[in-house]
Amino acid sequence: MTDDAGPGLRLDKWLWFARFCKSRSLATKLCTEGRVRVDGSTVNKAHFTVRPGQVLTFAHGGHVRVIRVVALGTRRGPAPEAQALYEDLAPPTRESRLPDDRPVPAARDRGTGRPTKKERRAIDRLMEEE
Repeated sequence: MTDDAGPGLRLDKWLWFARFCKSRSLATKLCTEGRVRVDGSTVNKAHFTVRPGQVLTFAHGGHVRVIRVVALGTRRGPAPEAQALYEDLAPPTRESRLPDDRPVPAARDRGTGRPTKKERRAIDRLMEEE
């Protein structure tokens, strides 16, 4: 799209308005690190102008999000107002979850209480083997 295709808003500001980032500085960091794609092109600048109809792709909360901009917004309002700014094209699913290298904790039956010292050592040995 060209720069004169209608009204627009800074990408970092829109991500903050839509509540994808807790602060504007985190939204700016996300953009400057090149972790956001707009219509398939990587964006490295927080001042990139985003317009309704554009598709954003970025990692958020362990998921890859694909979002279509519906509206620009004028403020960072409540969650229902923020959700009206976008259409989620690929809702988070188990398959879209990013790889997580954390070990899975050992399973324990509910109501059995905390592990004893002996059980804890066995769990630690088990976790070291992986």
